Amino acid sequence: MQYVGADTHGGWIFGGGRLVGVNTVVTAERERRSDGDRLADPATTRSGTSFRPDIEGLRAVAVVMVVLFHAGVPGVGGGFVGVDVFFVVSGFLITGMLWRDVSTTGTVGLARFYGARARRLLPAGGLVLVVTAICSALLLPPLQARDVLGDEIASALYVGNYRFALHGTDYLAADAPPSPFQHFWSLGVEEQFYLLWPALIIGAAWLVRRTSRRNRAAATPSAAPYLLVLALVAAASFAISLVWTDTLPPWAFFSLPSRAWELAAGGLVALSARGWSRLPSAAAALAGWSGLALLVLACTRLDETTPYPGTAALLPVLGTVLVIGAGCATPRWGVGPGLALPPVRAVGRVSYSWYLWHWPVLLLVPALIGHPLDLTGRLGALALSGGLAVLTLHLVENPVRFAAPLRISAARSLALGGIITAVAVCAGLLLLLARPVPVGHGAAAADLTVATARMPVATPTVNPHDAAVQQLTAQVQAAVTESAATLAVPSNLSPALADAPADKPEVFANGCVRSWLEVGVSECASGDPFSTTTVALVGDSHAAMWSPAFESATEQRHWRLETLGKVTCPLLDLPITSPYLGREYSECEQWRGQVVARLQAERPQLIVLSMSRRYGGDFGFIAYDPAWLDSLTRMVAQLRATGAAVLVLGPIPDPHSTVPTCLSAHLDDVTACSPPRPVAVNAGGIAAEAAATAAGGGQYADLTELFCTADRCPVIVGKDLVFRDDNHLTLEHALALTPVVTALTDRALAPR
Repeated sequence: MQYVGADTHGGWIFGGGRLVGVNTVVTAERERRSDGDRLADPATTRSGTSFRPDIEGLRAVAVVMVVLFHAGVPGVGGGFVGVDVFFVVSGFLITGMLWRDVSTTGTVGLARFYGARARRLLPAGGLVLVVTAICSALLLPPLQARDVLGDEIASALYVGNYRFALHGTDYLAADAPPSPFQHFWSLGVEEQFYLLWPALIIGAAWLVRRTSRRNRAAATPSAAPYLLVLALVAAASFAISLVWTDTLPPWAFFSLPSRAWELAAGGLVALSARGWSRLPSAAAALAGWSGLALLVLACTRLDETTPYPGTAALLPVLGTVLVIGAGCATPRWGVGPGLALPPVRAVGRVSYSWYLWHWPVLLLVPALIGHPLDLTGRLGALALSGGLAVLTLHLVENPVRFAAPLRISAARSLALGGIITAVAVCAGLLLLLARPVPVGHGAAAADLTVATARMPVATPTVNPHDAAVQQLTAQVQAAVTESAATLAVPSNLSPALADAPADKPEVFANGCVRSWLEVGVSECASGDPFSTTTVALVGDSHAAMWSPAFESATEQRHWRLETLGKVTCPLLDLPITSPYLGREYSECEQWRGQVVARLQAERPQLIVLSMSRRYGGDFGFIAYDPAWLDSLTRMVAQLRATGAAVLVLGPIPDPHSTVPTCLSAHLDDVTACSPPRPVAVNAGGIAAEAAATAAGGGQYADLTELFCTADRCPVIVGKDLVFRDDNHLTLEHALALTPVVTALTDRALAPR
């Protein structure tokens, strides 16, 4: 997938979902009058009622796709398309209901409409929100719990989709753990759709009355104006979806503007239901089975690497349109009878609650038992969430939905919705108060102070610059060794755990580090901008995290520093794809060429290369593999040809956790978050990189001794928090290592 952790395709929505008795016409009629889960044109069913059992079965297909995908079941890599199925279903049902209102009364009964939606969606949704919030506060580390509770509040207000889009746009938050509330994004999309689409229907009705007296007098108002409005909405939204899928993937996935076309597709079927109902039986059957085949194809052939929604979403949307449209003709040998089988409809009946429960259960059960779930465990979690769904259906959904005092009063229904929303929001706020910001309560620790090295006299056997680096490294190593025994988080930890995520250098905000879609190399000079000696710090975010130390070093030496960075883009000549963008990372390749051209033109005295080593196969290559090492040698040689000295910084340890979050759960045992050295450091890979750098004529700085003892890599050194997240240094710790960085720079620039 293109971004956002593990749940990038998780959510889905319901458009007035059905919970009626299987064969009870009276119950179906009650549903028809209140909730709109029915055909746009009742005449299209043979029974004369508006009940569509095949749509209930279609819900079952969609929810099974989604939950199996989330459980990691092999063969359903595209199960996330269930969200698209439900968007189309919702558009069909809601548009049909609104069209019936406007065609009979000339307007839409907004209070009744929103009251029905409140009874349908909010009781179960509010229950899951509150229960999940309580469980998250109890089971998750405090820092993660507080962030998750923010998601709960946003989800209760149905704006969670935009919160998740913002998180997905932030490169440094893109790998954050998935939220137990992330699946509520789609309910946000639906609620926003509910706000806008009735207004468009009312506006179109007003325009029709103003411009056509014939339409006002007609026995059967024409659906043409509404079809036109919906077609325009669909076209504009689809265009936005195409553009944003390529340029703003999180916004393409989570936002209403890029998803409205899917809802509109269902609405177009609703407004053209009479035309669908006239299809010959054989043609309708073929259309329905073809639609189901498209859904199966999307579920089995798409996967998380597919740019989405974009054009790929046409598969499930068209498939759903064909299934629903063909069902209007009720062909004898169509797909409808299979979808209407009682077991299938039984799953469809609980699908809303099952979806609401399954994702929190999948995420929170591992936190409860203390280890990840295997496939069997995940299937067990789905069964548990299914049981919760059945209970929710019978104890919450149906009793509230069919309560007579609520059904006869839109005002009471709306008041109920307001109360549920307020309770969910207040629950999140109260839990935030109950889960205060975690603060270390250990003894105050000393600053990490590295004294300037005494430069020894050069001799044939002693290189003074090597000796200076060794002296300073030894000082840091002593502090690291002392801190490795620390158990309690210091009370004067810097930065504080809650402040760590925002503790990043200015270059991440001032344009020196280009984001995913940005190219070009802006003027990012610091130190002494007018110096004739230039040091260029080049690479991805792991180069940028060292910028505070290099800025301090170049200020001391009165050198000019140029910082040239781009996220997830190492300066190595390797074909690269972006898992965040879900496509070839052409912006990275273009930026590399621009940077190399600039370095060749400016000819700095020193070029420092730094990059993350966490690149896996989803980028098209793997750190430390032969292609990586060969590319490193070639790049060093190419940069050396400019006349510059080249210094390659080795990797920092990989903590294998989001360190502030981990520490917030282990305030009295820092070692629980400090990984063993063999786990955190790839010694063989570092040695291979050093050889590859030397082969290209550059110098290599193995930084391991600055962070690790022989056994462990502590995540707190002195009072410094080492990591701001799961792989970047804090600004404070980078600054504390300035003397070492200065010595490394001096050594790289010294005549050889």
